[in-house]
Amino acid sequence: MEEIKILLVEDDPALGFVIQDMLKEAGYTAHLCRDGKAGLLQFNQQQYDLCLLDVMMPKKDGFELARDIRKINAQVPIIFLSAKSMVEDKIEGLKAGADDYITKPFSNEEFLLRLEAIMKRAGLKAITDTNEAEKISFGHFTFYPNDYRLIGPDADRVLTKKEADILRLLLGHKNRVIERELIGNMVWGDDSYFIGRSLDVFISKLRKYFATDPRIGIVNIHGVGFRLDVPEE
Repeated sequence: MEEIKILLVEDDPALGFVIQDMLKEAGYTAHLCRDGKAGLLQFNQQQYDLCLLDVMMPKKDGFELARDIRKINAQVPIIFLSAKSMVEDKIEGLKAGADDYITKPFSNEEFLLRLEAIMKRAGLKAITDTNEAEKISFGHFTFYPNDYRLIGPDADRVLTKKEADILRLLLGHKNRVIERELIGNMVWGDDSYFIGRSLDVFISKLRKYFATDPRIGIVNIHGVGFRLDVPEE
């Protein structure tokens, strides 16, 4: 059986550890984060099969986090965990992109059964870490996110981690605009002015790498974000 990776974002330390242990006992790999910004940053570090998000969290609440995740991944199942049981809260959660909404407190058995049902409904297939699975071809280039390698007509480059993280986000959003703030939060865990200036530097470097293929371009949408233009195959 392939490893199933779950991102758990829960600000209550005791409950977070309990849920993480329960998931591990059930055979899952669970990574625990304590706030919404840390959760978004972690989501960008590797691919997850499912996200479990608390609603009331510092820095970025679960609804905001889900909306950001949905901007870059429309398929990954999202389940909210919340003490808020009002119908309005559940509706907001579903509008934010959730597949289910579990109200605290819950029994371990019910929790795991609902988790399993969501994964079956999503036709979940565990993600393997092979380079072949992670190879992304576009224009005259091939990108290997796991190895940070960008192979083009003129060079075989090993990118920095930040360069690779930004490129992966742009490719996941190719031919569409991705907001500056979202890139900042997913790559640095922050969207401050100084992070924005650093992002501009990395974008300039990536543009230089793509200079050998005039069909590839990173367009700056002023005041909004960036769009990676890639020819449709």
